[in-house]
Amino acid sequence: MAYVITDACTKDFVCVAECATASIAPAFDDPKAESVSQLFINPDECIDCGNCASLCAQQAIYALEDLPPGREHFADKNKAYFN
Repeated sequence: MAYVITDACTKDFVCVAECATASIAPAFDDPKAESVSQLFINPDECIDCGNCASLCAQQAIYALEDLPPGREHFADKNKAYFN
């Protein structure tokens, strides 16, 4: 199961820099960074290490199975960013 970024994300890009598989986007220098409201995790590339969640000061990142009620749609939103 992949990790999922929710709307609590403030785009501080700490998780992007520390992701072992570069599965979080957009990067700070990506032109798309200005136009999105949050960062996203590619579920096909995430290796479930949990490093991103442990670094997120906003507690915006959850394991898929631990998404809070009402936040389940963020799994689809993260996946859609990469399609």
